[in-house]
Amino acid sequence: MRFWQKTKKYRFDLFADYHQFYFMDDETQPEIPSDVTDEDVRHRIKVAPHIVVVYPERSTTVPVEFEVHDSEPSHDLAEWDHVTECSIDVPSGRLAILGCTDYLPDAARIRLQPGCYRVRALHAGLGTLSETGLDGDDRYRVVLWPGSPQDVRVVKQTTYEVRG
Repeated sequence: MRFWQKTKKYRFDLFADYHQFYFMDDETQPEIPSDVTDEDVRHRIKVAPHIVVVYPERSTTVPVEFEVHDSEPSHDLAEWDHVTECSIDVPSGRLAILGCTDYLPDAARIRLQPGCYRVRALHAGLGTLSETGLDGDDRYRVVLWPGSPQDVRVVKQTTYEVRG
């Protein structure tokens, strides 16, 4: 029986230029996917071998928390506007984390056990759609734990109400 769960937490401010930030296997350093579909944008996530692209609401510096757990954690989804799950293979055991226009050698890095990880991407503070645009204060959390490969799955989808 497990009485405790080991969790590592990290916090970064990432420049989400072009509405995206990435995390990838540091040794493999895969190419950033350029074949983005409308579905990827709706899901706010794109997955390719050894890389996950998250699409934030705004093209600005955004706070991103990373949590690494030893097993699947539970979350209260009520505080989150949008939630997706997928997986990433990290054979090197090093995850590079960076914004779209960041220089990879300067990227933040997290050490993990090599292997496949499940990913839960949580988006909050996405705001409301008004006549003047989208107003909000977005923030993000990426949660990883060892697990088997999984395709992208939308757990909670954001919808906006237009307010005058």
